[in-house]
Amino acid sequence: MKLSLTCAVLILAGASAVWAQGDAKDLYLSKCAACHGADGAGKTAMGKKLKVQSAQAAVAKMSAEQMIKVVTDGKGQDMSGYAKQFSAEQIKGLVDYYRGLGK
Repeated sequence: MKLSLTCAVLILAGASAVWAQGDAKDLYLSKCAACHGADGAGKTAMGKKLKVQSAQAAVAKMSAEQMIKVVTDGKGQDMSGYAKQFSAEQIKGLVDYYRGLGK
């Protein structure tokens, strides 16, 4: 019984991590990809207009904490903050997903 409960907890934790990654990808594609590109290259029409750097360049210049602050608070007039739309966990997931595109 104890082993079954442990297995169930591990399976649920793994499923939760997969779901969270999928959720982050879906949020990224719906809210971020228009400027940053689905692949993180920033080569969309809006990305070029705003001179969005690639995920690879952003990862090289900014820590995850700095990126979380940008997504939370926004950046200048070009990027609104998402603190009111997304939870801290969702923002972290977005940043983790984006950073993964830059590797």
